[in-house]
Amino acid sequence: MTKRAQLSHVRLAAAPGPQEPQAGPDYDFVAPLDPQGRIDVEVWKDERALCFVHRLEGGTTRHGLLVHRPGGVGGAYWAFDYEPGSGDEEAGHRFESHAFTPGAYASVRDVDGDMRTYRVVSVKPA
Repeated sequence: MTKRAQLSHVRLAAAPGPQEPQAGPDYDFVAPLDPQGRIDVEVWKDERALCFVHRLEGGTTRHGLLVHRPGGVGGAYWAFDYEPGSGDEEAGHRFESHAFTPGAYASVRDVDGDMRTYRVVSVKPA
């Protein structure tokens, strides 16, 4: 399998809950996923320029990149970065060990520190 074949287009839809009856933004992003649906950091290193994110909210779209940063529980974490160096990153909660498969749930911590839950709506070849 080629590295290009591993790139996947992932759609996350906000999952409203009792604490947040209003849906938040949705995300479309491209990431290299292994056969179990986990982000492959080695392939990302080679294909990082193709790993983008679109944050969709209220009729507006923010464009950014999927980035891998040092720190976090496992020594590194994944984030969506819209303007490098501006402090506007949104961190994926445990994205390093999460399997992105349709129907699964994932969480994203926004720039204000609020954690929101999302459902993986689709995963398709990029």
